[in-house]
Amino acid sequence: MRDTERSRMPHRSQDQEWAARAAGGDESAFRSLYRAHVRAVYWIAYGIVGSAADAEDVTQETFVVAWRKLVTLELVGDSILPWLATICRFQAANRMRQRRRDRSHTTDAADERIADTVNIEEQVITASLAERIMAELGTLSALDQDIFRLCAAEGYGYQAAAAQLGVSHAVVRNRLSRVRTRLRGTVQEVRDA
Repeated sequence: MRDTERSRMPHRSQDQEWAARAAGGDESAFRSLYRAHVRAVYWIAYGIVGSAADAEDVTQETFVVAWRKLVTLELVGDSILPWLATICRFQAANRMRQRRRDRSHTTDAADERIADTVNIEEQVITASLAERIMAELGTLSALDQDIFRLCAAEGYGYQAAAAQLGVSHAVVRNRLSRVRTRLRGTVQEVRDA
């Protein structure tokens, strides 16, 4: 393809490229989407369910649903995160209903009920939360972003991340701790607003 032809083609964002390839069955493209957005989805889930274990389950369920529905997705914006956040909200609401049902079967708390639908306020909060988390991640130094990506998104241990980045184990541990604290603060601010 000549440069003039290439320049006339609309530019696609990385998410748009990955989504298009993943919709065609490219698992490595879907893994790239997963790595890019798993932590933001986790923090959205955590903001709703309030439990690390449930947030991990909701995050995994979100990406399972996304994989199944990706073939019908027409990504309008540059980022797939708003779509993932919507799936996450519904999965989190399902998890909360299940938690309440389980609790009502194991205790005499039959009068506790959770709404069958996610309310508008909750949707606004989680959309806002996704934006705030992405904005917060964008303010990190390049090293902090790399540490967060390697440890939180790609599952590297402290030592492996340190070796990859050419820093000490302590640097990775301390910086990652500060990043997580900042993100928890962001989640709490949005929940309190």
